[in-house]
Amino acid sequence: MSDQAISPLRPIEPWHQRLVRGLLYGKNVDRSARARVRVGLCMLVFAAVYAVIGLRLVMFAVVGDNHGSRRTAAQDAIATARPDIVDRNGQILATDVKAPSLFGEPRRIIDKDEAIELLTATLPDLDTGEVRDRLSSKKGFVWLKREISPKQQKDIHRLGIPGIGFLRENKRVYPNGVDVAHLIGLVNIDNQGIAGIEKWLDTNGLADLHRAGFATDRLQRPIELAVDLRVEHALRDELMKAKEHYKAKAASGLVSNVRTGEIVAMVSLPDFDPNNPKEANDPDRINRLTTGVYEMGSTFKAFTLAMALDSGKATLNSMWDARGPLHYGRFKIHDDHPLGRFINTKEVFTYSSNVGAARMALGQGVEAHQAFLRKMGQMSRLRTELPESASPILPRKWGELNTVTISFGHGMAVAPLQAVMGIDALVNGGYLIPPTFLKRTEEEAMKLAKRVIKPETSEKMRFLMRLNAEVGTARKADVKGYYVGGKTGTAEKVINGRYAKKKVLNGFTAILPADNPKYQLLVMIDEPQPLKETYGFITSGWNAVPTGGKVIARIAPLLGIEPRFDLPPSDRLILATSRTSQ
Repeated sequence: MSDQAISPLRPIEPWHQRLVRGLLYGKNVDRSARARVRVGLCMLVFAAVYAVIGLRLVMFAVVGDNHGSRRTAAQDAIATARPDIVDRNGQILATDVKAPSLFGEPRRIIDKDEAIELLTATLPDLDTGEVRDRLSSKKGFVWLKREISPKQQKDIHRLGIPGIGFLRENKRVYPNGVDVAHLIGLVNIDNQGIAGIEKWLDTNGLADLHRAGFATDRLQRPIELAVDLRVEHALRDELMKAKEHYKAKAASGLVSNVRTGEIVAMVSLPDFDPNNPKEANDPDRINRLTTGVYEMGSTFKAFTLAMALDSGKATLNSMWDARGPLHYGRFKIHDDHPLGRFINTKEVFTYSSNVGAARMALGQGVEAHQAFLRKMGQMSRLRTELPESASPILPRKWGELNTVTISFGHGMAVAPLQAVMGIDALVNGGYLIPPTFLKRTEEEAMKLAKRVIKPETSEKMRFLMRLNAEVGTARKADVKGYYVGGKTGTAEKVINGRYAKKKVLNGFTAILPADNPKYQLLVMIDEPQPLKETYGFITSGWNAVPTGGKVIARIAPLLGIEPRFDLPPSDRLILATSRTSQ
């Protein structure tokens, strides 16, 4: 057998390999040529791979991550959603600043344990368990901490943790802190208004504009309020001093423009710093002027006398039996300073006679009394720009006894702002004007005004309030040169269903100047304590009235009221030109 016959058989090459080899090399190609072709093929493959990678990197650099870009765009829209809030002189009360917030993308984090350890070491206030739960989720985006400081952002950025990033969010700041806190309100962590004017903004179109994409810095104008920050500061300062001096539980006050209904200042103590929202959760820090309702005490006698005078059934010289207590069933109505004689209408006001006021109200009748208070806006809930408001507390069954007690400010509770609105109407010529916290002109106010009493009745009420500052219970607030008028009120608080004589809510309302009022001041002091200088008394004339005098001395120049001296008595200055007889 030949050598050719015994040599091993060469394996038969599959047909598809023969096809590829033929296309690449042809049929008669040496090994060196084949090697060069293979090397060239590998180079082409590597070049293609690197080209794809390079193109992808360019796309990332130019276009970016779709999710990230959409998220950033959304946050920028939020950051410009709230307009500045300014006072009537343009002073900023609330504004926005950009603040970084920390977020995580759990799917992109390589070593979650390491990330958690580094983050909690940099931000000690982070809860380790909470961070672990969030980073262990399957979500693409989670918040880790909202509104961090620039230094914290810098420190975390240096860690270089994959999947950890920052977004610029809008943070609301209040440069004046506690000043105008109850008026401005505050926002939540998402920059949405939750109280005060901030909430009013959201409920009056701001939220809709934001959803539509129109709420930008270019489109929004500052919100101008009626409040004067200078007057606000002076009022708060004096109320703080009074609260501490008289060891009171609380103190509050406001200043209103009687011709426009604008609230120029409003303070309720204790208050809070809107930059620290946790303080607002304290139930003792409510806005006592709009959210609280109180028996206003003798300041309510102004309504009783105005009702009697406006009806024509009484004049300033009408006489009322105040020789002794008024017995009504098992109840006895008495005066704090009984005169033991008949007194005229002027004396009812200046001596703050409960008996005289009760007889006036009974002379009008229950239905007429109700109708007058309803006309003066005291019987229904007062609505303003502030969402926080309370309904008055009225008797379930209104009989003659209720008319008697309400005539001198007991048995009916209203929001102090509500009472201020009514007093404004008594002294501004007889127009009930809804109060507002926004700037308003006198022309705009008159379009909303409703006449409730005669002009001559208003003149008589201004006279009575000035007379009370001259010879009555408001003498301690008669700041020389400003022709102040006023009415005091001391209301015993209801404790366990009974009136407590040693726990009172004192009020004092003042108008200035009394002959042509522009502003009304309300001062309230809750549960003042007896002092040596007050001879153990806790009534309004010993604390709320002198506090009101100090406030007037500070705010009158700020309000543009020029002092006048050597003015005639009230009967000559106010009533001399009265269109009707007394």
